[in-house]
Amino acid sequence: MNATTTRRHLLRLSALALSAMALGAHAEAPWPEAKPITWIVGFVPGGSVDVLTRAFAKAVSDQIGQSIVVDNVPGASGALALKQAARAKGDGYTLVTVPGPVLFGQKQPEVGRELQAVGLLSQGPIVLVGGAGLAPTDLTSLIAAMKKNPQQWDYASSGIGTGQHLAGELFNQMAGTQMLHVPYKGGGQAVVDIVGGQVKLGMLGVTPVLAQIKAGQLRAYAVTTPYRIPSLPSVPTMSEAGLKGYEATQYFAVAAAKGVPEPVVARLNAAIAKATENPQVKAALEAGGQLPGHMSPAEAEKFVQDSLRKFGDVATKAHIVLN
Repeated sequence: MNATTTRRHLLRLSALALSAMALGAHAEAPWPEAKPITWIVGFVPGGSVDVLTRAFAKAVSDQIGQSIVVDNVPGASGALALKQAARAKGDGYTLVTVPGPVLFGQKQPEVGRELQAVGLLSQGPIVLVGGAGLAPTDLTSLIAAMKKNPQQWDYASSGIGTGQHLAGELFNQMAGTQMLHVPYKGGGQAVVDIVGGQVKLGMLGVTPVLAQIKAGQLRAYAVTTPYRIPSLPSVPTMSEAGLKGYEATQYFAVAAAKGVPEPVVARLNAAIAKATENPQVKAALEAGGQLPGHMSPAEAEKFVQDSLRKFGDVATKAHIVLN
């Protein structure tokens, strides 16, 4: 091999090495463009899903070195947000929080179909609350009052077909009551109306009602999980309060449009798991009585689909008209 041939061979090897290094660097940097990730929330600011998403978004952003912008797209019980996320490119620059269980009357983007699961932020309780001026002081007395005057009782939730709506209908089925459902676009305005007496009761996430409960403006009757929560230690579970066997858990999953590369999904999933160690995230989880999700993308997808099947049966039995 003469000197010229040797020099060409070395140059070719050098080029291949540089190319391999570039590919390796790209594989370690799932978000090569200097633009923010958009994390969509399908409800107004101030509710459980919004507060929790913002805490996680900040912690995840700090880990992966990408700016994350939380975009509130309220309406249709979160369906507008799901549609926007499903239309996005599957490149890892658009995420959506999927609170659940949520059922829709018409086909909407769903985890495992148009959307792929990234992970599970958390799961936890819904709390049944009423205005502090209500006469019933405990769940047993409340159920008796609702049975005596069934047409006088209603309850607020964050929307038709949401986990809070379904928790209320499960309550009606198990307690033999006839609460009328009053849907809102989020927990914030619902709390204002319950305190003001426009709506008597609420099936809501813990975060938007916690301050009013502690201030004595709302009475908390029970949480829907089989365990009490640290932020409301004196509030019993539904079973403890007299409605034996009742359980309704809401969750907050994270999803993206189909097609996001596996290394990107894996890195986001790991960042979400690590975020649960962040003090701000811990505080948001505790305030909402939430337990960290800690699920792989595949586990989160199965969890969401199983929950939808379970509460689909509740909706069918309750003859809920979804729209």
